[in-house]
Amino acid sequence: MELRIRKVLLAGASVFGLSAVLLIVLPGLFNGLLGLTTNGPLEWSMRMVGITLVALSGNMFSVSRWGTWQSVRFSGRLMQISAFLLGVVTLLMPGKQTWFSIAYAVVGFGFSAAYTWALAKRS
Repeated sequence: MELRIRKVLLAGASVFGLSAVLLIVLPGLFNGLLGLTTNGPLEWSMRMVGITLVALSGNMFSVSRWGTWQSVRFSGRLMQISAFLLGVVTLLMPGKQTWFSIAYAVVGFGFSAAYTWALAKRS
């Protein structure tokens, strides 16, 4: 179980890391893909989210590589819930849904399912 959680955390760190780069470098593109009308303040906010995702992905990477069993399990449970909520919030976002917003929600739900599988006691 521990190895499975570590692998999902590492995969999640990669996905969040890519999202972070896109949010920092091209927030307007990210907003457009999500179906949001972009503007300066929203782009600034998305850059802040991107910087936060850099920290989150770094912590997920660190826990996946060097975390104790307790921290790996705690992070797995926390990310299980957070990934699910990311999917929900993405679907509830104001504006029209786009292929990207639906795909982003599916990725969130997919990671939540992966953490659920990884946290299972038996293979």
